[in-house]
Amino acid sequence: MSAADEAIAGAEVAIERLRAARRVAVLTGAGISAESGIPTFRDALTGLWARYRAEDLATPEAFARDPRLVWSWYRMRRAMVSSAAPNPGHAALARLEALVPHLTLITQNVDGLQQRAGSSRVLELHGNILRARCSREGAVVDAWEEPDDGEVPHCVDCDSLLRPDVVWFGEALPAAALEEAWAAATTCDVFLSVGTSNLVEPAASLPWVAAREGASVMVINPTAAGQRTGDGIHQLVGTAGEILPRLVSRLDRI
Repeated sequence: MSAADEAIAGAEVAIERLRAARRVAVLTGAGISAESGIPTFRDALTGLWARYRAEDLATPEAFARDPRLVWSWYRMRRAMVSSAAPNPGHAALARLEALVPHLTLITQNVDGLQQRAGSSRVLELHGNILRARCSREGAVVDAWEEPDDGEVPHCVDCDSLLRPDVVWFGEALPAAALEEAWAAATTCDVFLSVGTSNLVEPAASLPWVAAREGASVMVINPTAAGQRTGDGIHQLVGTAGEILPRLVSRLDRI
């Protein structure tokens, strides 16, 4: 029996709760996308970008100071995301959506891989790197022309600079998405925390709020180090690509 199979076998109580659940909430973090070859923000600060700090590239002040530098960084990351493909963990979560009456999928990732895997509705707490928005009026755009000279593209309506449609350091998370995520955590029967250290607030509190409200919480990570323990919290040690397909297959055989 593989380690992933052992992890599933040790979570029978949580699996039975998931099988009977009417409302399920899922939070995904960088770990699930790392399996598709997408490095975390700071892990991507290599090569030509090794001399920069996050504050040089992902704050409103950085964009105001040097918009071309910031746009170039995000152009590189968009190319990386565009060449990546959803992995079995993403696919399993998309399948789970069809197996439970109501699923709320919350992500801290900005790569859109969960939508490409087939999930019909995803709450993006940190935005999406494949979109841009007007830096003045906030209008979101899905496509734009990249200038040949490497400069920052402009909004077609007001000629202001476009900026990545992501949440930068120092900016608030989108209020509507955060409110919906909080509501899902407080009303779900089962909460899955996938590929996240659960350290960055406010998303870090979501699984523990769910546990406090009586939900079964399943934490899926390559290591249980640093994660909370307690009644109703089940650690499934392994990668999302290993654990989630096995977990969902248990439900799919009903």
